[in-house]
Amino acid sequence: MSGYEPKAFRAAWWLRGAHLQTIGGKFLRPRMSLPLERERLETPDGDFLDLDFTARPRADAPVVLVLHGLEGSARRRYVMLTYQELLARGLHAVGLNFRSCSGEPNRLARFYHSGETGDLDHVLGVLHDRFPGVPIGVIGYSLGGNVLLRYLGERGEAAGARVHAAVGVSVPFDLTAGGEALERGIMGKVYTEYFLRSLRRKVMAKEALLAGRCDVEAVRRARTLREFDDAITAPLHGFEDAADYYRRASSAAVLEAIRVPTLLLQSEDDPFLPARHLPRDAVRRNPALVAAFTRRGGHVGFVGGALPWRPRFWAEAEAARFLQFRLLGRVE
Repeated sequence: MSGYEPKAFRAAWWLRGAHLQTIGGKFLRPRMSLPLERERLETPDGDFLDLDFTARPRADAPVVLVLHGLEGSARRRYVMLTYQELLARGLHAVGLNFRSCSGEPNRLARFYHSGETGDLDHVLGVLHDRFPGVPIGVIGYSLGGNVLLRYLGERGEAAGARVHAAVGVSVPFDLTAGGEALERGIMGKVYTEYFLRSLRRKVMAKEALLAGRCDVEAVRRARTLREFDDAITAPLHGFEDAADYYRRASSAAVLEAIRVPTLLLQSEDDPFLPARHLPRDAVRRNPALVAAFTRRGGHVGFVGGALPWRPRFWAEAEAARFLQFRLLGRVE
């Protein structure tokens, strides 16, 4: 894409390796206390979505919607840091909490998943109506990045009516390959159990609502995300099983149909997706896609900086920089 060149990422010398980048990225990002206004949106199926709005830098500021990752929220550290980077560049940030992720169980039996694009479409419609004539961008992290790319690819040219530019960070393009990666090795089990603890709590909180719809006992026994998705995600959301869910929800299959200018920030050592599954061919064939594939960075890590007590976080800054270029026509 002419006119834009991603800045190079240089991994911190004191945080070597994919797992240190991944874990360090989680704990080294600062806790922030930006003022946020929460708003509840009713959904067409009788559920709700909670949005977190930052203050508008100015009346005509472009709007950027931020999508969090698996079992995250719109107030996680990386999302809050993203808001700060966007505000510093004159962009109005809004965070979408996926169903069950805002601190309160959603009303319906269903949850959210990597291929659920209907809620994103609903929120984008609300933002489009509320801010007429204002450009809209979207940033998606991990699972949220997959949701974003599925949305853009499924809708092709039509997506441009609501989204003017997008960024996907640490996206699990191939969900089957990502799931298999998390089933290998000690650290794969550590990451998996971290997610499963949170997912189990949510299922148990809605056990009465889920009875008869899925196998809650299988959730208690689940030791992999595939087992959890077989027990809950697939039956609740219209998939035959986890394999069918991964096949139909992976964003890799629709990347070549994306027509919205989209930046992909991805590390080759991401422990959630082997490097051989990076969509290099799709990027080459689709001029709407800009790839910044780095050698190091882990999963939503991308920690740089010469000094351990002064880390820098490349992904949030680069995502905001790209959207400033696409939505405001300038870059710093």
